[in-house]
Amino acid sequence: MEPAQPADRVPADQPSTGDQPTVDREGGRGVPQRQPDPARTAAKPAPAAARSERSPKDMAISLLVLLIPIALLLAFYRGFLGGDEPTAVDPAPAFDQARSAGAFPVSEPAGLGDGWRSIRANYRTAEDGAILRVGYVTPEGRGLQLVQSNVPPERLLPAELTDEGQPQGQTDLGASTWQRYTARGNEQALVLLQPGRTVIVVGDARDNELREMATAVD
Repeated sequence: MEPAQPADRVPADQPSTGDQPTVDREGGRGVPQRQPDPARTAAKPAPAAARSERSPKDMAISLLVLLIPIALLLAFYRGFLGGDEPTAVDPAPAFDQARSAGAFPVSEPAGLGDGWRSIRANYRTAEDGAILRVGYVTPEGRGLQLVQSNVPPERLLPAELTDEGQPQGQTDLGASTWQRYTARGNEQALVLLQPGRTVIVVGDARDNELREMATAVD
């Protein structure tokens, strides 16, 4: 006769099911408890962050904050550092080179008033002569160019004044008689024709400044 097994012992070969009974702490059998479903307990995605919307006023203020420092730097560059001013150069080497070449008599401006600045100067040989060209900024801030050359006038004048350049009469300056010419755009010119040399004063400068330069090289 086999001994009796304890009532609360579960045989080893009893199949296991998904719902395992829980045992009450006092020894009784409890209600089966289901295991949590992983699919249901998965973390839900966090709500997307709300997009920040900027009003046109906010954008305008931001742009203004960026532009103010730029404007201040530009004003400092122009006002104190002379950012828009052309760089002055010494024309003496170009005059010396033209004199050394001996292609034509060279006249250097003398007695110009304050405010005249030379900004470019060069001497070069051409196909049928040589040309000395010096650019100036006048006291009124206008552009003027002094040209001296032994290139024949019939070739030099159209090249310097364009084909639109037309004689407009004569004017006496000092001991010389200069010819008035129209030039490109709003420019005008004074031309001195001499044997072996032509002198041109041309630019958008006023008549008084053209005459001052012409008198200085005569």
